[in-house]
Amino acid sequence: MSLRKGLTWLLALACMSPFAAAQDRQAEQPSKVDIFTGYSYLDPGGKLNGTKLKSVPEGFNISTSYFLNKYGGVTLDGSGHFGDSVDMSTLSFGPIVRIPMDQVTPFAHAMIGWNRLGLTGIGDDNGLDLIAGGGLDLHVLPRVSFRLFQADYIYSHHHFPNPVSTSPVLHVNNSGARLSTGLVWHFGSLGPPPAPPAASCSVQPSEVFAGEAVTATVSSSNFNPKHTVNYAWSGQGLKISGTGTTANIDTNGLQPGSYPIKATATDPKDKKAIAECTGNFTVKQPRPPVISCSPNPGTVRVGDSSDINCNASSPDNRPLTYDHKASSGSISGNGPNVHLGTAGVSAGPISVQSTVTDDRNLSASTTTTVNAENPPPPPPPPAPPTCSKLNNIDFKKNSPRVDNKAKAILDDVALRLQRDADAKAVIVGQQDAKEKPKTLSGQRAANAKAYLVTEKGIDPNRISLRTGGNPGMTDDIWLCPAGANFDESGTEAVTEKAAPAKKAAAKPAAKKAAPKK
Repeated sequence: MSLRKGLTWLLALACMSPFAAAQDRQAEQPSKVDIFTGYSYLDPGGKLNGTKLKSVPEGFNISTSYFLNKYGGVTLDGSGHFGDSVDMSTLSFGPIVRIPMDQVTPFAHAMIGWNRLGLTGIGDDNGLDLIAGGGLDLHVLPRVSFRLFQADYIYSHHHFPNPVSTSPVLHVNNSGARLSTGLVWHFGSLGPPPAPPAASCSVQPSEVFAGEAVTATVSSSNFNPKHTVNYAWSGQGLKISGTGTTANIDTNGLQPGSYPIKATATDPKDKKAIAECTGNFTVKQPRPPVISCSPNPGTVRVGDSSDINCNASSPDNRPLTYDHKASSGSISGNGPNVHLGTAGVSAGPISVQSTVTDDRNLSASTTTTVNAENPPPPPPPPAPPTCSKLNNIDFKKNSPRVDNKAKAILDDVALRLQRDADAKAVIVGQQDAKEKPKTLSGQRAANAKAYLVTEKGIDPNRISLRTGGNPGMTDDIWLCPAGANFDESGTEAVTEKAAPAKKAAAKPAAKKAAPKK
């Protein structure tokens, strides 16, 4: 029996040794082939001549199960038990079902097959057996489980010759139990190998200026969904806050350049379940604002103002403030458009420096020039109005009579006076030295006035009479607009009394004046 014991454990170790190195991480998919090798205890449950057969504590059990899907398949089971008085060997085949779980897998099987029973002193007999049972596997390694127990019911029927020839044949009906434990080796998978743990990182925004917030996020996959995944963040020279799937990066003080940030995802219950990913963000080189300005107008008179209109922008879309300084004059207003006042400045160019600054204290400046000119001198006062010679009428020798030709000229004079109500007329009578009487020049002027007054209705106060000027048998008629003064040099004033018109000259005027009265 000692040899049988040694062969039992040698066979168990031989079955286990080829698979002892197969410890690679198994996918979460259920295995396709399971091989069980382990120790087995047998209670045959049969009786011989009324005496119960002894149990067999020394034995082994080996089975190979091939699964058609996650839950069901077929199994080939073999066992050997070696006792002092009883030996039993089995080889059975039948269906098996299982329920794969996270930590354990319960199973059940039913088989039929060959059963060999050996009784010391009597002999051996081969027969059929029926086996039904089940058990529970505990997952200890990715490809190895520990079978906590396997309990089987075994039924078999055997016939043995009676040692006493005259006695009938001995019948043994085994209705017993088999208890097994050991290791289950898993091979293959019913599905594609699961993807290894993975992680994906993203950083938003991907480009920032120093001081702006950056947020990094990580998403993991292919980890055991029933385990909690831990996350850790790292980055050279970075100030990172957060230990979950989101981290915040403080970019204050960072120099322009590209910065990687790494996330590490781990399963604390599975040291081999690790995934890493890296995201990047860029700290941009800050760009100063730009500005251009123009004056409107570019040239002003001293005392006037000019508008300084500026167009500024920030390439980085930063808020802007403005400052304007003038070399002389005064600035009013703020913002991009201001007014330059030039009261009290000296004539010449005035420089206006305009500076735009963003919230990072980056600035740009430009200079605008406005020319200030002294105002031109006031225009000279207008020349005073002057009297102008309008026309003249001729007389016959020694005669003051106004004839028809003279009346036609006087009609034109009257028309001018009527059009210009503020104008006045000056009539200068003249005579030759040989003409008589000496008052003839005054009579000629008075007769012309009388015609204008009586025949044309001209206000007598608008007509002045004078004598002198050049000798001749004429009256010179001058027209003086409002404000004009007649140049009296060389002439003398006369009145109608001093130079009464002759009756002969006055009659025609009297006849024409009667109807108007």
